[in-house]
This record gives sequence, C-alpha cells and structure tokens, in this order.
Amino acid sequence: MLRSIRRAGAVAGLLTLAVVTALGGAATAAPGKAGRAMDARQAMAAAGHGAGGSGGLQVVAEGLDNPRGIGFGPDGALYVAESGSGGAGPCIDSPEGGQACFGRSGAVTRITRHSQHRVLTGLPSVADEGGVAASGPVDLGFSGRTGYLLMGNPGGGTGTREQLGPAAGRFGKLLKVDLHGIRSVADFPAFEEANNPDEGGGAEPGFEIDSNPNGLLVRHRSQLVTDAGGNDLLKVDHKGRISVVAVFPPRLVDSPPIPGLPPQIPMQAVPTSVVKGPDGAYYVGQLTGFPFPPGGANVWRVVPGHKPKVFAAGFTNIIDIAFDKRGRLYVLEIATDGLLNAPEDQLPVGRLVRVNRDGSRTTLASEGLNAPGGFVLGRHAAYITNNSILSDAGQVVKVAI
Repeated sequence: MLRSIRRAGAVAGLLTLAVVTALGGAATAAPGKAGRAMDARQAMAAAGHGAGGSGGLQVVAEGLDNPRGIGFGPDGALYVAESGSGGAGPCIDSPEGGQACFGRSGAVTRITRHSQHRVLTGLPSVADEGGVAASGPVDLGFSGRTGYLLMGNPGGGTGTREQLGPAAGRFGKLLKVDLHGIRSVADFPAFEEANNPDEGGGAEPGFEIDSNPNGLLVRHRSQLVTDAGGNDLLKVDHKGRISVVAVFPPRLVDSPPIPGLPPQIPMQAVPTSVVKGPDGAYYVGQLTGFPFPPGGANVWRVVPGHKPKVFAAGFTNIIDIAFDKRGRLYVLEIATDGLLNAPEDQLPVGRLVRVNRDGSRTTLASEGLNAPGGFVLGRHAAYITNNSILSDAGQVVKVAI
C-alpha cells in the first residue's frame, strides 16, 4: 500500500486511495476500504477463472499473483513478472490499519501455447491481507539469453526493506538472471537517498526520499528504468552505474472536492513505463499522482541532454506503452475513469488505445480489462496482464490488434 502518492506506479492500493491527507502527499484509506478491496478480489477471482474473457479478450494464463510486466523471451515464450502475494512476515503497518506482510512469493512465469509454469520463484514480496496489492517483481526484459528483472520497492528509500529483514534486500533493485545465477546490478532506493534527482518536488514533508522502480527497457549494454517514486528516468550502464536521463517535475492541477484543500495542488508525474521510439528517442508514460485527474496523463518524448516534451496528452493513469513496427503508439491505462473513481465493488476498468499515424485514437480493448498491469505486442495481438493487484486471480489476456 502507498505511503506516498509518488509510489502509485507500483499499482499498490488502487482501491484505497479515497482519502488523501496532504497536498499531493501521502495517501491513506478511508475506514472500511480494506474490506472493499477484499470484496473486489473475491469477485474478480470468481470471474477470472473462465475459459474466455470479456469484450473480445482471450484468457491465455490465469491463477497469477499480482501480474505486472510482460515480455517475450528469446525462446518465443511469454514471461510475466509476478509481484507475489506476500507471506507470513515480518510485517509493516499498512495505511488501512492492518498489516502488509513479507514473504518469498514473488515469481516469474513462462507461458507457451501448451503450458504455464513458474520458472523463477522465491523472490521478495510484500502484500496486504489476502495477497492484495503486492510489491515485488514488477517488470522484465532480455538481452540475448540474459534476463533482467526489476523489483519494486515497498516504500521510501532503503529503510522499509531493512525493516523486513535480510531476505527483503532485493526490493528496489535491478537483477541480472543468467546461467551464473541471480545477482544485483543496481540499487535504486540507495541512489535516490544519495541523489534525490527531483528534490522531492510536490511531496509531503518527510516523504521527499521515495523510490519505486516500475518500468524497464533492456538495451544491449545498458538498461533504462522509470522510477515512479523518484519521478525520473534512469540509465544503468554495463558496469551498474546509475545516471539520470530525465526528471519529470510536478504540475499544478485543480483540487478534488475534499475539504481543506486549496483550489490547486501540485501533482507529481509518476512515470511508469519507457520504450524506445521509431525515431530513436525514449518515450515515457505517466500514471500521474494524486488526484489522478481523468485526461491528465501524458506520454513524454525524452532526448538525453534535453528537457522532456509532451508527445501525446489526454490519457488517464498510464501504466504501460509500446510502439508497433509501423511506428504507431499503444497506450495502456490502468483506470480509464481515474483511480479515485472506481465503483465501490469493482476494480478500476482500463483500456488499450492505439494512436494512429494521423493522430486519431482507436480503443482496442476496455471491457474486461480490470486494473491491467502491463502489455507486450505480438503478431496481430497484444498480451495484457489483467487483475494485476490480485493474488491467484491474475491473468494474461490476448486481444486482436
């Protein structure tokens, strides 16, 4: 669950962001919201185990624990980062008044036409009761036969993972996975503590240090990472050195109708995803921070050494982006109506949108996309992680494009 709005990129606590206690700062849940999250989990678990999907979606994998990033491996199979379902503890306080508990339930699942099985297990995970809204493995990618796995961070800098014990030491890190085993490449919470590139802009006092890596782009000799907590795009070179490519500043937006708020408040960027565009520039999608206004999310174009520029605007709560071979942009929204507007008994509904070359936009899927967590483009289809904040009810669904 979120201690700071900047960490909304982890998709944790999407159903409990009803009450915000500071001006663009920390989020806490209204009384009774934890039960609401569990009700939604039970409803989606029941709905998520069918042979088919809603709105033209085909279920190709199910029974996943908080599935997030997805990609194709060098063998042509799909690989999914599962944030897990937490475990028996140690535990930390959750804003709902309960506990979020640690376990080694994070995993990576391999999916083919004929099988689905976990190929990497025992990874750190922390989740609320029932395994809801976990933090753990959040994205992945490959360079040849070497895999890279990005781990989310459950809060702030390095302090939270230290509270959870030595087994939680991989939170917030980029891991390299090959025949030699699993080893840490880069530590983003430690980098945030030492550098704080956005200087805590728009954060509540006391929450200026915040790292939550969420999006990964694997290159031949480097990796690009969006830090949703730090509001920046970072580069990791072949020696594991981290450098800043871009910082995304907060901007003023109209306040929601919550007593005590001024007319406008600073909204943080919360970058969630990064890809390389057909022109060689980097493109970054943003979730946005509180108050998550509908139409307030942008896709940024980033050229190293220059300030980010808005490439496409008017989206809501972007969780992932991609370009196809024809240079068309695809955008996945986790909550098309905004994270604060999900119905009481449902997960937020997302959508997959294509931005056509003439600037027009085509909605490719919406019905049945419940808190989607990531996607990858395949041959004439997109593969999307669905029910991404639920344990044992997560899916991968296929939609024709």
